[in-house]
Amino acid sequence: MDINKQFVITVSREVGSGGRTIGRELAKRLGVPYCDKNLINTLVEKLGLSAGSIEMLKGLKKNWLTDALMRFSPDPHVGSAGMPRRDVAPGVTTDDVYHLESEILKELAANQSCVIAGRSGFFILKDHPNKLDVFIRSSMSSRIARIMEKQGKNREEAEEIVDRVDRLRENYIQRYTGTSRYDSRNYDLVLNVDGLSTEEAVDIILKYLHAEK
Repeated sequence: MDINKQFVITVSREVGSGGRTIGRELAKRLGVPYCDKNLINTLVEKLGLSAGSIEMLKGLKKNWLTDALMRFSPDPHVGSAGMPRRDVAPGVTTDDVYHLESEILKELAANQSCVIAGRSGFFILKDHPNKLDVFIRSSMSSRIARIMEKQGKNREEAEEIVDRVDRLRENYIQRYTGTSRYDSRNYDLVLNVDGLSTEEAVDIILKYLHAEK
């Protein structure tokens, strides 16, 4: 990948690995936008869903949204975060979410250099001419410890978060890409960040970029 031309870097990561923070710092060091929450906000605006509902919807194997919201919220007028939500057409499906995400990612990558967090970017942007795909991973013990510290959870709660998010994300990736998010062949660089600071992890990625020239 040539950073002197328009480029895109996708940063996929395991929950609790610190990959989001690494992606943000990488974008800062490269002087390009980091596309994460802004992408979710666009989805929220277009679909009229809470961010939490979108993430839940993406991981479900079933295709209908109304049932998904009912499963995660006893009150049909309350969203997954306990906040009032707008009415949502029953026809909105995980397919709609995936196709909308795909459109947004392609538009972003076509118009500017950027770092994109997850969102199946390694697959959706597979035909981009100047791209680097990175996967950030960490040991289970490190992931659980990080979630306990960052989110104020106990060990059991942190383990449940890791298990649930891993399953949801893998379901989503398998369904729409036909591959596993854990298949290293999907990435140019797989980085185990155990024992590394955010800055050290970013340094390694930048050194890899330099070596690729």
